[in-house]
Amino acid sequence: MRTYSPTRPAAALADPVDGFRLAYDDLGDGDPVVLLHGWPGDRHDFRDVVGRLAGSCRVVVPDLRGFGATERPADAGPAEFAAGPQARSVVGLIEQLGLGPVVLGGYDVGSRTAQELARSRPDLVRALVVSPPTPGAGPRVLSAAAQEQFWYQHFHRLALAEHLVDGDPVAARRYLAHFWSHWSGPGFTPDDAELDRLAAGYGRPGAFVASVNWYRAGAGTVARSVAEQVPAPADRLAVPTTVLWPEHDPLFPREWSDRLDAFFSDVDLRFLDGVGHFVPIEAAAEFAAAILTRVQESA
Repeated sequence: MRTYSPTRPAAALADPVDGFRLAYDDLGDGDPVVLLHGWPGDRHDFRDVVGRLAGSCRVVVPDLRGFGATERPADAGPAEFAAGPQARSVVGLIEQLGLGPVVLGGYDVGSRTAQELARSRPDLVRALVVSPPTPGAGPRVLSAAAQEQFWYQHFHRLALAEHLVDGDPVAARRYLAHFWSHWSGPGFTPDDAELDRLAAGYGRPGAFVASVNWYRAGAGTVARSVAEQVPAPADRLAVPTTVLWPEHDPLFPREWSDRLDAFFSDVDLRFLDGVGHFVPIEAAAEFAAAILTRVQESA
């Protein structure tokens, strides 16, 4: 298995889209695959998945807007970090590299961004492999049990979040460590060195705020689910989609997978036992296998 370590600077910066330049790694040869990370992470979330794919696929892994080494305009407002703008930057990268239609993978923020890209530019996507969030939660997101978990999305929209976390690597590490511990499965232990690396990045002045602009733009699960509308059958997402649903994700209980057919016209739901929210890290082999299956089916 190839090793992949983006602790070094990214291999390249993409051409600007709306003033943002995505930092990305481009590894391997073969059928094109693009992988989109989540919060609180960066492109390194896919380090073990890439090692399983780069021997047979060309794998491109960017830092999304507001994350990692991606450059952003100093005057960018929260709206420029929402799902549509995030997808525009990934479209720009796909077109710049001449990848043609790709198999697109993502989780958390990356899952929403991948679904948005597949809706807006289905010509660029051969298949999707995602884990939650997906549409279908609806008003269930407002239940008392759900709100006990989604408090952070409200917090991220407050100025208080900036005052308590931004520009302070120690505070950032403590904050991020909570999510990496609480959202993961029972068999997963967060790596101290990886938390140190993430905290150094998220703790730079302005970096934490940039990362939570996704929520300030109204792109988080709470805001999206409350406004959710079931599409007409002809308007369901038509790109073939694999959804990997973990067992121990406190944000997205398995019963919320019951309405996928109302939003996707071609969906394969797979349950991952023993796994928490961080699917590409906790179940890298399963994520890579799902990608390779979609590559082979769409070849």
